[in-house]
Amino acid sequence: MFDANTLVLVVDDMTTMRKIVIKSCRSMGLTKFLEAADGKLAMQALLNSEEKVGLIISDWNMPNMTGLEFLKAVRANEKYKNAPFLMLTAESETSQVKDAVMSGVDNYVLKPFTPASLKDKVEAVYKKRVGSAA
Repeated sequence: MFDANTLVLVVDDMTTMRKIVIKSCRSMGLTKFLEAADGKLAMQALLNSEEKVGLIISDWNMPNMTGLEFLKAVRANEKYKNAPFLMLTAESETSQVKDAVMSGVDNYVLKPFTPASLKDKVEAVYKKRVGSAA
């Protein structure tokens, strides 16, 4: 299902969480990653990447630019407006989830999560975005 060459952008202000996400993605067969510690740095990484990012996995609560602000910036960018986007969050408030959905998030994973639950959500997001583009 996954192309091992899909470039994945992992965004979280906690290095340990980025490593956990990357390890989980590697177990799915994904091999190429960019990392960023906040939404502002992530947007710079997207815009400066020579290769197009094929999947974005971002935390919600980060300094400088939140995951929601980053999501809105991604959806406003012509190159990345349809990029598969998965939000990692401890936020379970209905209004916050609604904000993310209205802003174009494909799915979200509540923290803490298991590698299996992350895999299920990544597969669902990937099928939704890549499958609909085929």
